[in-house]
Order: sequence, then structure tokens, then C-alpha cells
Amino acid sequence: MAVRPAIATLDARLLGFAERWSTRSLRYGIAIVFIWFGALKPLGVSSATELVAATVYVVDPALFVPFLGIWEVVIGLCFLYRPAIRIGIALLAVQMVGTFLPLVLLPEVTFTVYPTVPTLEGQYIIKNIVVIGAAITVGSTLPPVDRQ
Repeated sequence: MAVRPAIATLDARLLGFAERWSTRSLRYGIAIVFIWFGALKPLGVSSATELVAATVYVVDPALFVPFLGIWEVVIGLCFLYRPAIRIGIALLAVQMVGTFLPLVLLPEVTFTVYPTVPTLEGQYIIKNIVVIGAAITVGSTLPPVDRQ
């Protein structure tokens, strides 16, 4: 009989923890991923360089890849500074359009069986659906512009 109140107490504590930390952990997670992966590009050590270069073949990769990396670092920094989150979400939305292009332009690289069995590169891209959901969740916590 005493188990139910103990479970209810634990549940309430866990829900309180989740309420306090969920959005913040999403913000920090997005920031870490974008700053880290973005910084690798201008440093010339990103494992995504070839995929980016093959996707955006009309632009010199020596210029575009570092530019993209800086763009991603800026996205991450925006998620760390609450007043800049809207800017970060806008930059992320634009970046995500480009991120999904290899699924269409390079199916031979992103799928072993199109369109159901993604390669590691394809999985790396498709997981960005979660990043988009996280950004939407973070954005939903912002006050309306007219109340800032």
C-alpha cells in the first residue's frame, strides 16, 4: 500500500525536474551540436565536408564549407543567448533545407535501398527531424514579440 504514494512522490519529482530542465536541455543540446559540428568545418576536419561539397556543387567548397560552419556556430550561439533564439531558429530553418538536399540530390550516397534503408550519411541527415522538433519546442516557450 505504501508503494503507491512513493511512486507518486517520485513521479512528481521527476515531472518537476523535467519541467525545469527540458527546454533548457534542448537549447543547450542544440547549441552544443551546432557549435561543435560547425566549428569542425572551418577547421577543415569535418566528416561532412565531402557530402556538403557534393550537394552544393555549384559553389566552391573551399568557400562554402567554412561559411556553412560559421553559420552553424552562429545558430548554436543564438540558442545559448535567449534573446537571440528567434534568430537562431530562423537560421536553423534555412540551414535545414540544405541539410535535407542530399536525400534528394544524392540518393546513392544517402540510401542503400531508396527510400527505405538509409546509409549512415542518410541517418545523420534524417535525425535532423528531431533537431527541428527540439527547435520548435524551444521556440514555443518564447514570449510573443509584442510582450518582450
